Amino acid sequence: MKIILRQDVDKIGKLGETVNIKDGYARNYMIPRGLALEATDKNLKIIEKERQELAKKKEKERKDIEALAEKIKNISCTISVEVGVDNKLFGVVTNHDIAKAYEQEGVVFDKRLIDLEEPIKELGVFYVPIKLHPEVKVEAKVWIVKK
Repeated sequence: MKIILRQDVDKIGKLGETVNIKDGYARNYMIPRGLALEATDKNLKIIEKERQELAKKKEKERKDIEALAEKIKNISCTISVEVGVDNKLFGVVTNHDIAKAYEQEGVVFDKRLIDLEEPIKELGVFYVPIKLHPEVKVEAKVWIVKK
């Protein structure tokens, strides 16, 4: 049976592709779960419309992410930490601390997007990479100062 995929399916194909699969698999699994439609002219038009809407949505998301990246680039945040002898930190500064500091500045993003190789263990200015999107990366300026 020929079907049109409504989304990417592993080992079968990508969104909008017309593929040939066994009748039972199409009728009992793919079509009821909304993963595919039977290949007809009407359904081809539906899929094309969905593809255009998805492209618009992705473009809007990308613009929003680029605006967020610009905000992050223009703001530097300061994290105050307690220090001991020879300005050694009590503890470390992690992704969570950096995300929380930016949140206080009015910029909210998930801490898992911060690509910090190791926690920060000393005072100073650090440029922390943040991967907001596969195509959008930005470096955040973080000041670590003593209380």
